[in-house]
Amino acid sequence: MAASTSPPGPQRPPAPDGPPAAGQTAQPANGHTQVRAAPPKPTWDPREPSRPYPWLRPTIRIRLTLLYGGMFLIAGMVLLTIIYLLAAQALHEGSQLPFRILNANAQLTSDSCPGLTGTLPSEVFMQRLADCTDTQRALALDQLLRRSLLALLGLAVAAFAFGYVMAGRVLAPLGRITRTARQVAGSDLHKRIELEGPDDELKELSDTFDEMLDRLDRAFTAQQRFVANASHELRTPLAINRTLLEVQLADPDASPELHQLGKTLLATNERSEQLVEGLLLLARSENEIVDRKPVDLSEVANQAVEQTRGEAQTKGVELRGVRQPAYVQGNGVLLERVALNLVQNAVRYNLRESGWVSVSTYAQPGQAVLTVENTGPAVPAYEIDNLFEPFRRLRSDRTGSDKGVGLGLSIVRSVARAHGGTVTAEPREEGGLLMRVSLPV
Repeated sequence: MAASTSPPGPQRPPAPDGPPAAGQTAQPANGHTQVRAAPPKPTWDPREPSRPYPWLRPTIRIRLTLLYGGMFLIAGMVLLTIIYLLAAQALHEGSQLPFRILNANAQLTSDSCPGLTGTLPSEVFMQRLADCTDTQRALALDQLLRRSLLALLGLAVAAFAFGYVMAGRVLAPLGRITRTARQVAGSDLHKRIELEGPDDELKELSDTFDEMLDRLDRAFTAQQRFVANASHELRTPLAINRTLLEVQLADPDASPELHQLGKTLLATNERSEQLVEGLLLLARSENEIVDRKPVDLSEVANQAVEQTRGEAQTKGVELRGVRQPAYVQGNGVLLERVALNLVQNAVRYNLRESGWVSVSTYAQPGQAVLTVENTGPAVPAYEIDNLFEPFRRLRSDRTGSDKGVGLGLSIVRSVARAHGGTVTAEPREEGGLLMRVSLPV
């Protein structure tokens, strides 16, 4: 049976996927053509706006040019005036006759020309008069030259002094920028220059520096906030895990295998809690200490020694040292953590037998010093800098033992920097380290 076929009609091309390109027409289902307008072009231009009259901008070059050009012009005018007055005085003195006539017999006398005295023949008189005039002219020129040189010397001294003062006033903003940069280098990212004055190169440099400090401040603040928030969020599940493990370990019907697993998990959870606490303290110690109070380093060191004495006795490590009063302005809790971290590291990384740790404090001119010296394995000098990096240990890139979480010395360095101080480590020839924390008074 043959199938009926309808006559072929005009074939329409399939509609393309997606919206038509800019400037193309859209073909709707009803057959009518709609013209779709192209999207508007963005009007925002990221380029810096051009100044209408850039040559009128009071730049440093223009100001210095006008300053020193004006000084040169004023000095030239003053020198010209002095030379004019000296020349007028010399002409006035030189215009006077070098002789006087005493009587009608042409008897001559002269104070400046001894040869023009008495009665002289006309030829002799004219010759001696010419010689006297040349001598007077030479003397006048020599006097004019000496006075001009003295005037030039005085103007040069005044010009250098005035130029030094004016250059200091023009370049004074550089001193302010330098002082702010030094304060920022001391971990104070909240300082700003906020330079006021003409819109010159120094103002542009100051504004650029302030913008850079804003970005750095936001970046550091965001980083510290992230670490703090992450640490706070980790505290809750860790606390819940510890509670559940302690409850399970307290069950008398639990099997020995379960007890052993619970103790292992509890130790791992405790290590994680220490890591979180260390991250929190590290994030907090990166900021500059604003609320400062008098703190005695000897008292802080004594507290750290007492807290570590039990562990030291267990490991057979002797604690000693002389702790003299040394007062600083700072945060007592953070400084106590510095001493505690140093003493704990010195006890844990020590000899198995006959080891000792010396904790001392003393005051020096302008600073207070805390030293922690211990016996222990030999430390290569090239490994010293790695010890202060987070999660770094001697001859190991990551933490891998039960002696800590690898943040102790990082916290020590951060707290010392926040107090404006420094921490250094020196390897001992017999083995061990000498840690020295210096804080400004």
